[in-house]
Amino acid sequence: MTRIAIIGGHGKIALRAAKILSDRGDEVTSIIRNPAQADDVSATGATPLVADIEQLDTAGIASVLAGQDAVVWSAGAGGGDPSRTYAVDRDAAIRSMDAAPAAGVKRYVMVSYFGAGPDHGVPEDNSFFAYADAKAAADTHLKSTSLDWTILGPSKLTDEPGSGRISVGGERTAGSEVSRANVAQVIAEVVNAPATTHQVIEFDDGSTPITDALPTD
Repeated sequence: MTRIAIIGGHGKIALRAAKILSDRGDEVTSIIRNPAQADDVSATGATPLVADIEQLDTAGIASVLAGQDAVVWSAGAGGGDPSRTYAVDRDAAIRSMDAAPAAGVKRYVMVSYFGAGPDHGVPEDNSFFAYADAKAAADTHLKSTSLDWTILGPSKLTDEPGSGRISVGGERTAGSEVSRANVAQVIAEVVNAPATTHQVIEFDDGSTPITDALPTD
């Protein structure tokens, strides 16, 4: 049994991941900002914990993460206001990475996106720029830490049923997409997979079973 904190616990991917993890016997704490979301979290088998990660400092986040074995970052500002995008997707994410070791947590799984990084190529006048820039900064910081990190890079998200099959790597194309259900399954697989440590795993829906598609050594 692994104790796993999911930051951004009411997201579509997070709720699916919490259900998978809870069903297999892990102890999941889903961190949410809005108390009204608690029932949805509880329905997955996870324990809701109300905390505003955007507002908490590093010490505050560390107190929230105390007692956990692993952290999954699945939060996001949801686009729109660039200042809030930076506040959540960059600044709060980085604070959570700095807080994890203080809380005694070594394992950290970041849900990013396919193509993220300093060379994301999104022009500054594009509405997606703030998100791309924020994720690049967060992912770069994570790689510099002593955490046992894994960065997941799913392509365009859909609500299609999960196939349990993906394609890892390659080039992202205009038609690249992956179901949120498959992303949730990938999260569940990598949390306890040491071979995925210090790996950036970019993926689409595909034909290879998830367990076979992920690094094994």
